[in-house]
Amino acid sequence: MKIPVTIYSTPNCAKCESTKRLMNKLHIEYTVEDLTDPKNAKKLAEFKAQGHMTAPIVTTDVKTWSDFQYQKIQSLANHIFSKEAH
Repeated sequence: MKIPVTIYSTPNCAKCESTKRLMNKLHIEYTVEDLTDPKNAKKLAEFKAQGHMTAPIVTTDVKTWSDFQYQKIQSLANHIFSKEAH
């Protein structure tokens, strides 16, 4: 079972790059969406309404968080690979 992971990032965002690097290191597959792209304006407004004010914003099938969150990324990797083992 594949878990959808999306990283909403902005250009020149160090925390966004750190998030991508750690996910790559942990073999987490993800897609990237640019928050500055006009097609994502509605999504950006939704994130702000939820209190997410710092890029990156990471979404999965059940969780959403913002900023570089080492523990959450590690937990996501553990969750993904425990699901794949079953």
